Amino acid sequence: MFKQLFEHLPKTKTFLFLFLLIVVVTLTYSNHFQNSFHFDDAHTIENNLFIQNIHNIPLFFKDGTTFSSLPQNQSYRPIVSASLAFDYWLGNGYNLFYFHWSSFILFLLQGVLMFFLIFKLLDISYKNSWNFYIASIATLWYMLHPANAETINYIIARSDLQSTFFLLLGLVLYIFSPFCKKTFLYLLPVGIGILAKPSAVTFAPLLFFYILMFEEKISFLSVFKKENLKRVGGVFIKTIPAFIFCIIMYKWVDAFTPKTWQSGGASTFNYMISQPFVILHYFTTFFLPFGLSADTDWEPLQTIWNIKFFIGLLFISMMILIAILFSKDERLRPISFGISWFFIALLPSSSFIPFAEVLNDHRIYFPYIGLVISVCWAVGLLLLKYQKQFQSSIKNYQAVVIASVLFLLSGYAYGVRQRNKVWNTEETLWKDVAVKSPKNARGLMNYGLSQMRKGNYPEAESYFLQALSMWSEYSFLYVNMGVLKESTGDYINAESYFKTAIQKGASYPDSWYFYGRFLNNVNRNEEAIEKLTKAIEISPAHLAARLELMKLYYKIGDWNNLLQAAKTTLQTIPGNAEAENYMNMANEQISK
Repeated sequence: MFKQLFEHLPKTKTFLFLFLLIVVVTLTYSNHFQNSFHFDDAHTIENNLFIQNIHNIPLFFKDGTTFSSLPQNQSYRPIVSASLAFDYWLGNGYNLFYFHWSSFILFLLQGVLMFFLIFKLLDISYKNSWNFYIASIATLWYMLHPANAETINYIIARSDLQSTFFLLLGLVLYIFSPFCKKTFLYLLPVGIGILAKPSAVTFAPLLFFYILMFEEKISFLSVFKKENLKRVGGVFIKTIPAFIFCIIMYKWVDAFTPKTWQSGGASTFNYMISQPFVILHYFTTFFLPFGLSADTDWEPLQTIWNIKFFIGLLFISMMILIAILFSKDERLRPISFGISWFFIALLPSSSFIPFAEVLNDHRIYFPYIGLVISVCWAVGLLLLKYQKQFQSSIKNYQAVVIASVLFLLSGYAYGVRQRNKVWNTEETLWKDVAVKSPKNARGLMNYGLSQMRKGNYPEAESYFLQALSMWSEYSFLYVNMGVLKESTGDYINAESYFKTAIQKGASYPDSWYFYGRFLNNVNRNEEAIEKLTKAIEISPAHLAARLELMKLYYKIGDWNNLLQAAKTTLQTIPGNAEAENYMNMANEQISK
């Protein structure tokens, strides 16, 4: 395989570029390694007791409920959970550096795979001395793109990183390793990718288009020509193993996904008609990555009779037309393939599964690989075609091209470092969201939370009330208002908010946990036990609720229940210091 990787590539120059790639990208991301946990990291990492014991790794493959302490978010992603447990073990706790570093290493390796893949696609289509440089620029552009910083900074979004990396690895193995191709070993990393995030099942259609366009050299327009039917049938036969494997893996993931999981979206129709304009937004963000937000305030369209729907539909139609027409010319096929990649990779998040957020910047991590191939090859071909004209009309043409590329990449690298700063703390992240997405109730709430943690209660309450005026059914807002009122000594209103939180979010463990904690703090012990027990019943992985219940049993001297609570906690996380301490104290009291 090593020989095939470097076929038509200058080894020394390639190694120098890969070294440069690693150094530049690492320096660019050097200010992100201590960035905080954010958003869904809370229930998948911080409050998920299962990742605190590396011996739970086999359990992740058997039980999807171990992924999150929130039943609504419990999806089957054992590779992600296993990597988090490894990071926790390696860092001896919640050491942010290890959680970021393990993702970042995979990101760098993905960059290496991308370079070889892109160069191969270009070289198959049109051999020339520029291919090395175009592949290098395309790889660097992708690695330094500010939109990708959303995925690299957001720890639980490593599911996108892992699924993308292993899909790429499978494709590279198929293309460069005759042994893996013959023995179907290229499917092994694809399976791992699907166990990180099901979107990796798109490997099968991507492989189909690769074989069709680059091995069989068939354009989209000639697929149905009589003389090509046998060859097209051969493409189907070659990709049948990949399609069968991906379908089986998808069914496997679906079977192990807890029934409590919810996509979060309300209307499939409204979500679908919103996606054409969202896809156009993703496309424009590739060139102008301004206004990136961790949590946007975009709302789904309510009807197709909206100008955004037709603009988005027109854009998609034009892109598909370009992909079809460009597939006719062998030299243009990387552009066609890249556009196909872009749309195929968007299918899992921009089709018929309605998610809570209409768009999300970390969803474009995988699709942008196709877009960077298309754009860089299109620009490269234009420069090649009009090289003589440019050289005659532009003094120092080569220097101008190099300076332009460096300026572009430097600007994108600067953008990455700015996004890293935004993701630094909860306060910096949600302040950015509140400014850029002022109609996002969740963003306003989370920024209010950052102020509440600082003791800035009036400011926090102001943001909570703004959010409540927009989203009166959001149970977490009532939880946070209850916590705020408790902190300011307003116990009557605090309890009222906690009760409303349970009414509006009875299926969420936090509604019960925070009310139980409040009841414990005001010494209403029996009621507190009932609420905390309910939180644990809903989510056995909710560590905070377990610790609060043990604290309560210790306070009232209920040693038998304390012992039982400590034992069940230690069954999941052996060595937990607080649980061991409570168990020892309970044993001492019982033995007296």
